[in-house]
Amino acid sequence: MDLKVPIVIVDELSDEVITSTGQLNLASGEIGRVEYQDYDFEAEGLPFEHDDYEFTCGTLSNNGKDVEFRIDVNTVTGQYSVSASELLEIKVRAAALFAGVSGKALAAQAAARGLPEPPAPEPQPPRGKPGASGGRGGRFH
Repeated sequence: MDLKVPIVIVDELSDEVITSTGQLNLASGEIGRVEYQDYDFEAEGLPFEHDDYEFTCGTLSNNGKDVEFRIDVNTVTGQYSVSASELLEIKVRAAALFAGVSGKALAAQAAARGLPEPPAPEPQPPRGKPGASGGRGGRFH
C-alpha cells in the first residue's frame, strides 16, 4: 500500500525555525517531496548542517486537529524519515484524534478481520525453593 499524507516539517535551530512541507509514507515512514518555505537550502545548506541545529519534528493535521511526532534525519543523505515505532505511534494517535478510535478498538477491528493476534508470552518455568532442583541448590552451573 502506498499511502502518503501531507505533513509540516519543522527544523529547530538555536535561534531559528525552518518550516517545510512534505509527504509522509504511512507504509514505510519515508518522507519525500520536501519543500522549504522562505528558506533557500541550495544557498544556505540543509538545516541539519548548521552548527546550531537541534532537532526536527513533524505535524500531521486534519480538520484543525494535529498529531506531532519526531523526525529522524540521515545526515549523510539528507533524507527525512520516521522510525517504525514512531510511525506506529503516529497511526494510533491519528486514529484516536481524527476518528475518535481508541487503540483497543483498532486491535478489536484487526481481530475481527482475521488478522493474527500478537503472540502470547512464552510460559516461564515455575520458580521453586532453592535446593528443590535435584541437589544443585537452585543455581545454574
